[in-house]
Amino acid sequence: MGKIAMTTPIVEMDGDEMTRILWSRIKEVLILPHVDLKTEYYDLGLPSRDKSDDSITVAAAEATRKLGVAVKCATITPNAQRMEEYGLKRMWRSPNGTIRAILDGTVFRAPIMVDCIHPGVAAWKRPITIARHAYGDIYKPAEMKIDAPGMVELVYTRADGVVERELIQEFSEPGIVLGMHNKDASIRSFARACFGYALSVGQSVWFSAKDTILKRYDGLFKDIFEDVFRREYAEKFKEAGIEYFYTLIDDAVARAIRSEGGFIWACKNYDGDVMSDMVATAFGSLAMMTSVLVSPDGKFEYEAAHGTVTRHYYRHLKGETTSTNPTATIFAWTGALRKRGELDGLQELSSFADGLEKACLETINSGTMTGDLYAIADLPSKTSASSDAFLEAIAARIRR
Repeated sequence: MGKIAMTTPIVEMDGDEMTRILWSRIKEVLILPHVDLKTEYYDLGLPSRDKSDDSITVAAAEATRKLGVAVKCATITPNAQRMEEYGLKRMWRSPNGTIRAILDGTVFRAPIMVDCIHPGVAAWKRPITIARHAYGDIYKPAEMKIDAPGMVELVYTRADGVVERELIQEFSEPGIVLGMHNKDASIRSFARACFGYALSVGQSVWFSAKDTILKRYDGLFKDIFEDVFRREYAEKFKEAGIEYFYTLIDDAVARAIRSEGGFIWACKNYDGDVMSDMVATAFGSLAMMTSVLVSPDGKFEYEAAHGTVTRHYYRHLKGETTSTNPTATIFAWTGALRKRGELDGLQELSSFADGLEKACLETINSGTMTGDLYAIADLPSKTSASSDAFLEAIAARIRR
């Protein structure tokens, strides 16, 4: 049979370390034998970003705005150790943060559930989707090291020249200062994305923050969410039989642990970063978490929610066989291919994405899986397979 045709390319963003190795293998073993793959390729590996002064990340985001669908491999956000290791010009910002800011999107992360793996929280029966705000806060900060006694102020100079000041701290000894911000428009887009996504999947929305402490900062998030919901979504939610409520994030954690799952948990940027890892781990593995960035104007960027699996990469460089789980990266590809098929009216492409996901889950449930899942899978007979063996087992199931 001929390969499935595509009409519009998807934006392909390559990445770093072990996930980069798996990226190539997933295409080679699972996708290219069946799909006449069309992509606009951008290498977001750390050496490429350094060489281009990170302009390639901006170009990839702009291409996503143009083509509408992207798939991204995990990438390194360098710290001081990485800067020295890779000989970088500077510690480049998170490429995910750059892309999120350009697309003004919201990140929705949900666990991939399989029958043979039971969540660490006994009450959880359905996936919990983390909706993470994708702009500002500590991901676009200003930082200052204080080396001597003095006064630090928050200063706002309005366009008309009026100056407003607020004391942050009088330092009598060395310390550190952090400045962060957000925008009404971005918060409003975040709220609309959460409510719109909730209607599309028929799930209630929880929004959590800490307005008892950050009375004005988190209070603004709370107020905007309530305003958008009341004006635009309250009646639609009532008709759909779902609800929206705000609660403090510590209360949300307690509620979530007692719940059965099956809801959307909307979080500010850092909260979403942390809670998505918690949810992924509690459901089984960080390598079993999908992630999609959705912009207000309907652009989609799919990726795995985990990092570049550095420890396995160093073992791979030594020639050792690794058992790195590629499932979330496979689901990033299937998400992008399915959405491309939906937007272009290519049912065969969308059906292939569905079939690939089914083959992946059936392979795990049949007892062939990577080491992270082998340790927690509830099966009488199971095999801990290498990454390549796992991919080949999926490919064989597709062929059958």
